[in-house]
Amino acid sequence: QVQLVESGGGLVQPGGSLRLSCAASGSYFRSRSMAWHRQAPGKQREVVATITSGGTTNYADSVKGRFAISRNNAKNMVYLQMNSLKSEDTAVYYCNAPQWGGWGYDYWGQGTQVTVSS
Repeated sequence: QVQLVESGGGLVQPGGSLRLSCAASGSYFRSRSMAWHRQAPGKQREVVATITSGGTTNYADSVKGRFAISRNNAKNMVYLQMNSLKSEDTAVYYCNAPQWGGWGYDYWGQGTQVTVSS
């Protein structure tokens, strides 16, 4: 069983920044990929960013150049640095240990709310 706990969400003005953190349990963290997803009201959940065990990253077109995913394998942590935030970034953000990334199942955190508003 893998547990994922997100933190760092909140209310921020347009143009501002937030850093989300995700603490993961499990001894295989360093050898597996991780991802961040988000779900806005009335919309489907979408992938925001992914990072492989080797540090290769990929981003949704909507966040390229503004968001950065990173990981600290010594601490079993994955981060999402979000800059130049826009109102359309408002969503619940979920940390994900994806089945495609070597986990036996899709694991999800409880989600953290990010609201971008003036």
